[in-house]
Amino acid sequence: MESKIVLITGAARRVGAAIAVELAARGCSLGLHYRHSKADAERLAAQIRERWSVPVHLFPGDLLDPAFPARLIEQVVGKLGGLDGLVNNASLFRPSPLAGLALEEWARMEGIHIRAPLFLTQAAWPLLRERQGCVVNLTDIQAEIPLSGHLAYTVSKAGLLALSKALAKEMGPEVRVNSVSPGVVLWAEGMDPPDGDRAGLLAKTALKREGQPQDIAKAVAFLLLDAPYVTGHNLVVDGGRMLY
Repeated sequence: MESKIVLITGAARRVGAAIAVELAARGCSLGLHYRHSKADAERLAAQIRERWSVPVHLFPGDLLDPAFPARLIEQVVGKLGGLDGLVNNASLFRPSPLAGLALEEWARMEGIHIRAPLFLTQAAWPLLRERQGCVVNLTDIQAEIPLSGHLAYTVSKAGLLALSKALAKEMGPEVRVNSVSPGVVLWAEGMDPPDGDRAGLLAKTALKREGQPQDIAKAVAFLLLDAPYVTGHNLVVDGGRMLY
């Protein structure tokens, strides 16, 4: 397979790191974005270079900086020479109940989950169009099953789901745009599930177990590399959670 160049946002840890590893194993050259997790990003990049000998470059920055998306794409092209795929994985999960929701929190969630993916995709569009590329956005099953007490997260992820479909129509036929909606894959760090205990949630999942970051990574790789006639699609990877 001809090596593909892929940029992943929020790539230093958790699902983002798993996506990076899966794509490296498939021979992709990688641009890994991070904001604060420098040590994790450097460690991941070193592991990937040692195991798969593919080009990996790190790109720190704040996706909420209005100038950063265009600058990030420019930096990726400068280091890697082009762009075939964009994975908008960066995410923020924390409570935002209606009663206490502040404009600042709403703007931050909207910025991370809608505005940054939109304008990063816009900046990447000429390159992706030239190379018949692909965009994959990481949404959430909570975009379709609202999560109590997490209004800004739920609505902004739903916005990303809608954005993915709208971009697929806008950017076709040259560029494909899809999304992946994880279910229970990694529990939120330092937080109990907001909608029940862990055992109770898994009991309401057809496969009766949590997924692994690799499950999401393989779905992303499929949409990027193995699905040339799939666009405007949301791939749910939830072990059957949405059946309940």
